[in-house]
Amino acid sequence: MQKLTGKTAVVTGGGSGIGLAIAQRFAREGAHVFITGRRQAELDNAVKQAEGSITAVQGDMTKEADLARLFTAVKAHKGTLDILVTNAGVSEPAMLHTITPAHYDKIFNLNARATLFTVQGALPLMPHGSAVVLIGSIAGFIGTPGYGVYGASKAATRAFSRTWTKELADRGVRVNTLSPGPIDTPMFDEVTDEMRKALTDMIPLGRLGKPEEVAAAALFLASDESSYIAGAELCIDGGMAQV
Repeated sequence: MQKLTGKTAVVTGGGSGIGLAIAQRFAREGAHVFITGRRQAELDNAVKQAEGSITAVQGDMTKEADLARLFTAVKAHKGTLDILVTNAGVSEPAMLHTITPAHYDKIFNLNARATLFTVQGALPLMPHGSAVVLIGSIAGFIGTPGYGVYGASKAATRAFSRTWTKELADRGVRVNTLSPGPIDTPMFDEVTDEMRKALTDMIPLGRLGKPEEVAAAALFLASDESSYIAGAELCIDGGMAQV
């Protein structure tokens, strides 16, 4: 039995990697999924691969006009929105002494600011019983040299889910954070073998995660199977930051 039959979902950053895996899983589970991203070619390819109903809306989630266009499309085609996954994000390394205002603004504008205004823009369309899944990272609570700004932006995501759980309780909208560890996405194609081995050695399960494993966890948090879970953080990291 499909778990999201009749539901409408939005997955930002849904053209590749974790976002694409989530969108594909949601579509297979019966949802109509709207995906966003800045690269039209990736979005077109995602729609072609779909085993279900996926609609692509090109846009940059840091731009208010693109956010408005996304939710206008959702309202026009489906009327309401049951599930929001804020996956759009960016990760770039910079040690403390090299961080520039431009680096800080790039990371926080997408990972934190855009997350906030994406949720704000979605809320008018979300009925009682809806679910918001914020994609965080274990970097939000562990120290990783070179990723201080990225980690801080993901810590903000976790703080958002706690506060919004209380603010939206009377509306019946659940908010949870899904925090992956190292996941074998196209981003890792440029990682050296030495770095891949170093990361793998830090993971008790002895391997990088798969996008499909993150998608399975996202499905749980988005579906009625997690109806009594709110304000929580679910880590998909092979135990890396847990033991």
